[in-house]
Amino acid sequence: MVISRQILLTYLYLFVYVLLSSGVILYNKWVLSPEYFNFPFPITLAIIHMAFSGMVAFFLIRVFKVVSPVKMTFEILWFGNTAYLFISVAFIHMLKALMPVATFLMAVIFGIDKLRCDLFLNLILVSFGVVISSYGEIHFNIVGTLYQVSGIFAEALRLVLTQVLLQKKGLTLNPITSLYYIAPCSFVFLFIPWYLLEMPRMELSRIRFNAWTFFSDALCALALNLSTYLVIGRTGAVTMRVVGVLRDWIVIALSTVIFPESAITKLNVIGYATALFGVVTYIYLKAKDVRSSQTPGESNTDRAAKELLMTEKRSSDQHGENEEAPLVSSLKSRKSPVS
Repeated sequence: MVISRQILLTYLYLFVYVLLSSGVILYNKWVLSPEYFNFPFPITLAIIHMAFSGMVAFFLIRVFKVVSPVKMTFEILWFGNTAYLFISVAFIHMLKALMPVATFLMAVIFGIDKLRCDLFLNLILVSFGVVISSYGEIHFNIVGTLYQVSGIFAEALRLVLTQVLLQKKGLTLNPITSLYYIAPCSFVFLFIPWYLLEMPRMELSRIRFNAWTFFSDALCALALNLSTYLVIGRTGAVTMRVVGVLRDWIVIALSTVIFPESAITKLNVIGYATALFGVVTYIYLKAKDVRSSQTPGESNTDRAAKELLMTEKRSSDQHGENEEAPLVSSLKSRKSPVS
């Protein structure tokens, strides 16, 4: 059996995404942790990422003219980074099993999904597993847990709002143009809490500043953002969730080796396995819904091409109506009797 070049390219994108995502998570933990690099300023780190990404996107669009700016979104980055200061990497990724729960609730609130009994019961199972995992956490910290859960719901809100824009406004995602708008907006939104919360605590004499560390961390974050949009555009949200589950297992395993404080208990494993079972079931139910909504024998490519043709047809019809309107009104005026 010969594997096509497109399939190999898709697997390469997925591999790069998992590699970069895991690397950025562990790198951020190392930079922020007082026990290692000791830079306990998560908002500052996020601002550095956004400033670097915005600068690169600006040069690619305005100077090198790689692509044209087409859309605008925003994203929230603060809460997730702050959680690294209070709880372990392993426990953070066990809490991320709540992501489908948060996304589903936000989708129901914004009217792009319906409250179904099977999905609701499944998400209760996920929440139950996360509660068990939290109960078994050795270094449980309520502040870090609240930061992480807040970050999960903020990310879910961002995803749902993006879906609303894509479905109702017909906007398209592009990695570079998205960063072109995301980075400056995120920088501005993050500047306010940074000025109020972190700047008064920052003493330049006590900060370990290493240009290579911050540059490499920002470069990895930029590459992760670009790879995320590439994978979403090539595979879809369901595949991203499956790959995200695999990524979380890898991060949990690596964190227990790299960071001794990330030790996990049997109750952690039982709780996360319960939540993971619920997540996989949720993904299966959503994928089943997608398949049932497609015409039998119709591939994703055919469906996308059909939607594109329908869009072009609607656009041409509207254009034709606009051109015919003056002619019709002119003919009617000629036929009307002169008073």
